[in-house]
Amino acid sequence: MAEHLLVVERPAAWAGRVPGVAVVDVRDYLAGGEQAARRGLRVINLCDSYRYRSLGYYCSLLAEARGHRVLPSVATIQELSSRALYALATEELDIRVQRLLGARRSAAPVGAETHVLTLYFGHCEAEALRALGRRIFETFPCPILRVTFRRQGEWRISAIEALPTASLADEPARAALLAALGAHLSRRWRRPRAPHPYRYDLAVLRDPEEALPPSDPGALARLVRAGRALGVNVELIGRRDYSRLAEYDALFIRETTRIAHHTFRFAKKAEREGLVVIDDPRSILRCTNKVYLAELLAAHRVPRPRTLVLRRETLLEAEREIGYPVVLKIPEGSFSRGVFKAEDRAALRRIGARLLRASDLILAQEYLYTPFDWRIGVLGREPLYACKYFMSRDHWQIVKHGVDGGCEEGGFETLALEAVPPAVLRVALRAAEPIGDGLYGVDIKETPRGPVVIEVNDNPSIDAGVEDAVLGDALYRRLIEFFVCRLDRQRQRGEPRRAKGA
Repeated sequence: MAEHLLVVERPAAWAGRVPGVAVVDVRDYLAGGEQAARRGLRVINLCDSYRYRSLGYYCSLLAEARGHRVLPSVATIQELSSRALYALATEELDIRVQRLLGARRSAAPVGAETHVLTLYFGHCEAEALRALGRRIFETFPCPILRVTFRRQGEWRISAIEALPTASLADEPARAALLAALGAHLSRRWRRPRAPHPYRYDLAVLRDPEEALPPSDPGALARLVRAGRALGVNVELIGRRDYSRLAEYDALFIRETTRIAHHTFRFAKKAEREGLVVIDDPRSILRCTNKVYLAELLAAHRVPRPRTLVLRRETLLEAEREIGYPVVLKIPEGSFSRGVFKAEDRAALRRIGARLLRASDLILAQEYLYTPFDWRIGVLGREPLYACKYFMSRDHWQIVKHGVDGGCEEGGFETLALEAVPPAVLRVALRAAEPIGDGLYGVDIKETPRGPVVIEVNDNPSIDAGVEDAVLGDALYRRLIEFFVCRLDRQRQRGEPRRAKGA
């Protein structure tokens, strides 16, 4: 069993109160020495404050640097410091909140508009809310949490705060914390999974309700079959499975990614837990924001259309530097959404003003019409597949979005890599190189001056009968083998991983 260490600011007040657990002054822990060198320690940080640059903050920071498992982690402290960060996770919890607090026999006082719940290692006194408390603790592992619920038509979580031990006002509160700590140290929070014949477990995040998902059900089914054939258990999960993520060895995101979105949160948590993940957070950051991507490609001298980053004050530079027609793009968009063509100054002003209301920066790009775009799938810095995506009928984009919310897509042609012009493949690999070594889709136009990169996608489409039309099942085997190779290397290097069910 792993050894636990209780790190506090006033050891005399805690000594002997948690049998079998050593109590250490945070100053001694920060000083290093014998404790810093010990491996396998699990540190419970019960300092008086977790604010940035406090002793409690540095306790968690140095514990992670020393390879100790610490509660709370720096990531949890940071997430709980800003509602903008933790609000993504509360969305999935609010469904359970409404069911418990909105029920006829509610756990909240009758007529109340707010309800406050204090959790000690996920435990609370209200029996009806214990399952919710446990789920909140699994999402934000922190010794003391104060959760505020507010009724705004429906009950929702309005705030989650990490409370330090200095917030314990009396002895009963301290006793409740110690009792919950004892229970936490003596039990497993996740039920161990039954043994199975698979080497690894791969979670595939997808949204069955997404209108234009990166992979259709047929492709996902073929991925599952390929995994089983190679000794990998492939399980489809959704956003509500966030708290279960540590049960897996790897994560494959097959849902359209965005920064302010649960897909990015999944990627970050997977990386923190030591999972092999596609798309990793850096790839999402680099690809989903077109302004960032434009600067990155320019810095690496990747051929691309003439491109400008515009502010409200510099909007007309598009007219002077590029000319008409000019393509205007919002920083984040996918499947041809957020991309517009301005034919003249009036359209430039009108479209630009609308886009600049949502973003301080937008992108202007040279208009280059071609009957199709190349899409080169790149996996681990090697080409995987090649497709031609044709423009939709009577339109200049591959996907034509209607005012009624519907869309019309152009045709496609999948080719063997040997049939692709070598210059196209070279440019695709050059464009993917600065992004990372995951899975990318590089969109390229062939022009009189050579191939140019339109954009790089961090979770490119892989649909049954389209991208796999040439390779068939071999495409899915390549994907599974990529994960297995990474996981095998991770195991050979002895990199620390959480034990399943721990």
